[in-house]
Amino acid sequence: MGQYTIIATSTFGLESIVARELRTLGYDNMTVENGKITFPGDAEDIARCNIRLRTADRILIKVADFKARGFDELFRGTRDIRWGEMLPVDSTMHVVGRSVSSKLFSVKDCQSIVKKAVVESMKERYPIEQFPETGPLYKIEIALFKDTATLTLDTTGHGLHKRGYRGEAGEAPLRENLAAAIVLLSRWGPERILADPFCGSGTIPIEAAMIGRNIAPGLRRSFVSERWPQIAPDIWDKARMEARKQVNSLPFRILASDIDAKVLKKARENAENAGVGDCIVFQRLPFEDFRSRKKYGFIICNPPYGERMGGPEEVERIYRKMGEVFAALDMWSFFILSAHPRFQTFFGKKAVKNRKLYNGGIRCYLYEYIGPRIKAVNSR
Repeated sequence: MGQYTIIATSTFGLESIVARELRTLGYDNMTVENGKITFPGDAEDIARCNIRLRTADRILIKVADFKARGFDELFRGTRDIRWGEMLPVDSTMHVVGRSVSSKLFSVKDCQSIVKKAVVESMKERYPIEQFPETGPLYKIEIALFKDTATLTLDTTGHGLHKRGYRGEAGEAPLRENLAAAIVLLSRWGPERILADPFCGSGTIPIEAAMIGRNIAPGLRRSFVSERWPQIAPDIWDKARMEARKQVNSLPFRILASDIDAKVLKKARENAENAGVGDCIVFQRLPFEDFRSRKKYGFIICNPPYGERMGGPEEVERIYRKMGEVFAALDMWSFFILSAHPRFQTFFGKKAVKNRKLYNGGIRCYLYEYIGPRIKAVNSR
C-alpha cells in the first residue's frame, strides 16, 4: 500500500472549498464530485490532509468499486480484494454502510456480507479460522450508489470537525469545518477587523483566528490511522512539524460577543485551548448594542434560526433589528448563516448572493452582503 486513491469527503455545498484547500496544499490532479474530492497520494499525503484540511469531513482510502446488483456479487467483489495485504491479522474490523438508488437497499445485510467476505479474503493470507480483532481499528465503508459498490477505509476516525479545542458547546453549535468554510468563503483576511455578535461557544471567531494564524486544525488531535502499521509514526511527526512551521504570529483582533455569560466563558476556554485566546476579544453584549467606528470590517455570524432556540416572533425581531444595526456599518461586509426562509425579508436587504449549506441536518443559506474589497482600502 504505497500509493493510494484518496477521497476527501465533504458536506454538500463545500466541495469547491475543500478542492481550493487541496490546491493550496499542492494537489492538482483531482476529481470533484458531489460530497467528495478524489486524488492520488501516499501515506504522507494522508497524514498531511488529516492534519491540515479545515473544511473536509474525512480522509478515506478507496479500496475498490464494482457492480453489485445482488448479494452474491457484493460478496464476490469484496472477497476478491486482497484484504490480507492491507489489514494486519489482529485488525479490529468495523463495517459501516449506506445505499442510495440501489437494488441492495438493506444496509445492515450489506454490512454483514462485506464483513464475512473480508474475513474469507483474509484467511487466504492468515490460515486461521477466527481473527482476534484486538489490534488497530479499520473502519470499512460499503457505499452503494446506482448498483455500484465502493469500498473505502477511513483514515480519520472521529470526523475532522473534531479539532480537540471545544469542550461543551453552547446551544445550537456550529460545526467547526462549516465555520471555517464560511470564513474562507468570505475571503476575510487578518488585515481587516472581524466581528461575530452571536458568537456562542466561539466557533466562528476561533476558526477565523486559526486561519489568520495559519494553525492547522488537526494539530491538537489524533487520528485512527496513526495506529496502522502502514503509516509509520515518523510520517505523522513530519506532517505535524511541517504544519507547526507554517504558524505565524500576525497581530490582529477579532471581536466576539454574546448575551449569555455562561456560554462566553466556554468560548474563552475554547479559544485558549485552540491557542488563539490572545487575538479574540470576548465581550458580553447584546447584538443591538454592537457599534464600531472602524471601516471595511467583516461580520460573520450564525444568528438564531428558530428551530432550536427562540420562537418565530423573537427570531423575526432579531433579524429586523440586525438589519437596522448592520445598516449603520455601511462599509462592512456581512456573511450571515440562516435557515429561516424569509431571512432577507426581515433583514430588509437582498443579499448579493446566497449559497445553500447544511449545518448538521438543517438546510441553511449563507447570505453574502459584500462591501468594498481590500483594493478600495489600499486606495484611500
